Amino acid sequence: MTQIVFLDLNTIGKVNNMKLLAKLGRFETHESTEPGQVVERCQGKEVVIVNKVEMTGEVMGQLPQLKLICVAATGMNNVDLNYAANNGIEVKNVAGYSTDSVAQLTFTMLLYLVNKPYYYDHYVKSGAYSRSGSFTHHNEPFWELKGKRLGIIGLGSIGRQVARIGESFGMEVVFYSTTGRNNHISYKRFELDDLLKSSDVVSIHAPLNSQTRHLITYEKIRLMRPCAILLNLGRGGIIHEEDLARALNNNLIGAAGLDVLEQEPINADNLLLRLFDKDKILITPHMAWASVESRELLVEKLARNIEVYLKNKQM
Repeated sequence: MTQIVFLDLNTIGKVNNMKLLAKLGRFETHESTEPGQVVERCQGKEVVIVNKVEMTGEVMGQLPQLKLICVAATGMNNVDLNYAANNGIEVKNVAGYSTDSVAQLTFTMLLYLVNKPYYYDHYVKSGAYSRSGSFTHHNEPFWELKGKRLGIIGLGSIGRQVARIGESFGMEVVFYSTTGRNNHISYKRFELDDLLKSSDVVSIHAPLNSQTRHLITYEKIRLMRPCAILLNLGRGGIIHEEDLARALNNNLIGAAGLDVLEQEPINADNLLLRLFDKDKILITPHMAWASVESRELLVEKLARNIEVYLKNKQM
């Protein structure tokens, strides 16, 4: 029977269809695994599933029975791909499982920052509304998305879904290609500075690489409109966080929403946690991808990768 281990199950939480993996072999799970525990827990295992646990060449070199690494994510930067390829170890990732989930949270963030429901909810629950003598209260202005420009950085599958939802709100969609190779017949492609200068909302859905690391700095944020909203649901490190904190404190833009950070979990001394006006930023703990449906689809795709491996093994 195939020996399978999932080293950091807590990264995907409780998922109802985990039995899809359990039926493929002798299935062992660990909620989390420290670097010093990886080799011991993978001994004798033919298939290893990881999300964030690092599979280095040194680790793989001590696991002669290892044949397949399944990454429970799209990015594979936690695996030494060169070592794996040179030593006959397959590495499979999963993609396309979180598109709708991330797009949904993108607009959750945007509407939260634009409509300010936290303020109005507090106004009612504090008793101020019942004492007001007026049927309405609108001291915190908000604006409509219709007619506003949505600038998307990274027009992959998630970026395109965000674009479609933006259009349904009546927004004009433009985009910047981080590779310089992407074109789309439905949307205008802008250079980065022009997109930043002209967009009411800038939403980042790009991977982190040498072209995108610290793509958005203080100088770039200075180009944006004073009322603009900046969202990052791509990868931490695309926005220079100290520069963003400085820009928000200087009121260069209206607000920002982040689901990803350079250091995860966030450092307790991160300047974004100590803004002058904390309502100018919304930070969530890298959970935009994690709807119930997307995590179940993730498990389905993991199981499919293992099934394909087992089928090929028998041929």
